[in-house]
Amino acid sequence: MAAPGSVLSLSAGQSSLELALGEAGNREDRERLVLDYVGNLSTRAGELTVPELAAGLEWLNTECPLSLHGNLHGKVVVLDFFTYCCINCIHLLPDLHALENKYSDTDGLVIVGVHSAKFPNEKVLDNIKSAVLRYNITHPVVNDADATFWQELEITCWPTLVILGPQGNLLFSLIGEGHKDKLFLFTAMAIKFYKDRGELNLERIPVKLYKDSLPPSLLLFPGKVTVDVSGDRLVVADTGNHRILILKKNGHILHIVGGPESGWKDGTFSESSFNSPQGVAIKDNVIYVADTENHLIRKIDLDTRMVSTVAGVGTQGTDKDGGAQGTEQPISSPWDVTFGASDGIQQSVLWIAMAGTHQVWALLLEEGKLPKGSPLPKGSCIRFAGNGNEENRNNSYPHKAAFAQPSGLTMGSESWNCLFVADSESSSIRSVSLQDGAVKHVVGGERDPMNLFAFGDIDGIGINAKLQHPLGVAWSPYTNLLYVADSYNHKIKAVDPKTKNCVTIAGTGEAANVAGVDFTHVAFNEPGGLCVDGHLLYVADTNNHQIKVLDLERRTVTELHILTSEGPDVVDSRLPEKCNLPKLPKSAPKINLAPISVKPNAALQYLLTLKLPAESKLTEGAPSFWFLSAEGHEWLLEGQKTYGEIEDLTKPVQIELVTPTDCALTNAVLQINACLYYCAENSSVCMMKAVSFIQPLLVTTGPPSSALQRDLSYTF
Repeated sequence: MAAPGSVLSLSAGQSSLELALGEAGNREDRERLVLDYVGNLSTRAGELTVPELAAGLEWLNTECPLSLHGNLHGKVVVLDFFTYCCINCIHLLPDLHALENKYSDTDGLVIVGVHSAKFPNEKVLDNIKSAVLRYNITHPVVNDADATFWQELEITCWPTLVILGPQGNLLFSLIGEGHKDKLFLFTAMAIKFYKDRGELNLERIPVKLYKDSLPPSLLLFPGKVTVDVSGDRLVVADTGNHRILILKKNGHILHIVGGPESGWKDGTFSESSFNSPQGVAIKDNVIYVADTENHLIRKIDLDTRMVSTVAGVGTQGTDKDGGAQGTEQPISSPWDVTFGASDGIQQSVLWIAMAGTHQVWALLLEEGKLPKGSPLPKGSCIRFAGNGNEENRNNSYPHKAAFAQPSGLTMGSESWNCLFVADSESSSIRSVSLQDGAVKHVVGGERDPMNLFAFGDIDGIGINAKLQHPLGVAWSPYTNLLYVADSYNHKIKAVDPKTKNCVTIAGTGEAANVAGVDFTHVAFNEPGGLCVDGHLLYVADTNNHQIKVLDLERRTVTELHILTSEGPDVVDSRLPEKCNLPKLPKSAPKINLAPISVKPNAALQYLLTLKLPAESKLTEGAPSFWFLSAEGHEWLLEGQKTYGEIEDLTKPVQIELVTPTDCALTNAVLQINACLYYCAENSSVCMMKAVSFIQPLLVTTGPPSSALQRDLSYTF
């Protein structure tokens, strides 16, 4: 028997209402039915009152904890029971955003996210904070870490919406996604009913958005990264900034495509827009993008510098078979893409991890056919493997297999002739044969296909190895190993597909941000994607907002510093204000220099001499560099060369600056910064150290003076 104040106590009455709604002829009839239902339930408000949220719970986006029977009394409250890994919960967020845009707390409505974690990693408040930022959640969120409130209301699955009346009394529950019409109808009628009775509290609630307190960042939750194996380029999905960055491997930006606001628009690099893009794949000056929250596949042509849509219709699809031409085929939350081959035609297929329908799809880039399939025209977008059920089910027949939110893809070598899949919700790595479509287990997970809770952090073989919500995979022809972004364990692991042996190679297992060290001491925070380039492994360290570079030979880790390039190939740069300079490590010493007087159009020259510890050398391939900054006095650097690479320490680095002709008659502070990557001669440990020289400038009037030269030196 359902407990009073639990959602199960609504089931019979709401089922009758929904049956009647299905038979209602028009909107007026539907609204009347819902109003009558709310009126009947209002007479039972006492027995349907939910318990209070426990004291001491952690809250986000509020100035103080909220209380259902305190500061939320008199509000219609929508409780969104979610866990941030769940793709179905993510699908629900646009409906909640739309509801928030229509009704606010001054209309009597408050939405509260109740985060009830599936994975242990999701119980940590800092990780929930990151998810709130990634998904732009602007309503209050409470961390129901022990699922106490979940159990008291007898919630059974994610997502579940529960609508409460102004006395904290149950009105409706909606299980799963795809109920936008009912959500809006039920909420609107609840507000109308209680407003007409004068029972609504229309005062504001104490909201304080967490995102407003964050400093700006060049990268924001980068999701995936890929490398151009035939060129000197990296492609980064700068997911939180809704854009794609094309970089040189030394970190210099070549192109910025889209951003910083979300949207769906094709066109030039500066005109185009994306919505939380994830997977990227590059080949022959063409980049394909999994434009996740637009439910699209986009194409970036680097020759024409144009963006186009090649698959999807811009809204979430429910079709689990496909087969239409790309731009006519609805798809659902594509999370990763990779090139592959089918029917013997190399690079003719773009494989898609379709997280939203728990499947692997194919977009045919040339006419061809899938294994054991019929010929298909160019541009066809079709399901390849997975029946659409959320399960961990392997099968020799691809359409009878099932995945659980596949989120990462990579092609194995020719000898393997398969796709490797990071199946995040089953915490396993799977393979899909490109010869016959057979889906097989590699490591992690559980033999029971219905058990999606077989997670952990255990190195081992096959089913004995345990992962926690892996999001990325990358095959290395250099080592013949599969590398895994074991996201919720904050680790990078290596898998030998022959032996199915899975071992940790980097990461402490704790969410943190440590680079410039060896594999043992490096720390990640929910790494979401990775790619291999020879002996280098690039990792999108998502919650640390950076790309880390793992040297598989030296077993060292550095951060890739992303800088605006000086060359003519930089186009459409739309960097956020104050975000186009790297950040110095907190440990970097600051050396205060004596103030100097300068006049307009005065030439300054600094000769920077840096010395490494004995028996050390600059790390080959790592971008040691200098840069200038002048926080609060940015006018000082307009039109100047503000950074450069440091490749040789045998002679001073020459840095020049000319004060503007029309510079303000005010004092300014210039910072001359340097970051060096270096290794001990006989050690695999690589270090990154930095130093900052603080130069006060006293701007005076008068004709230009002769050039001023200053010597700066520092020994690390």
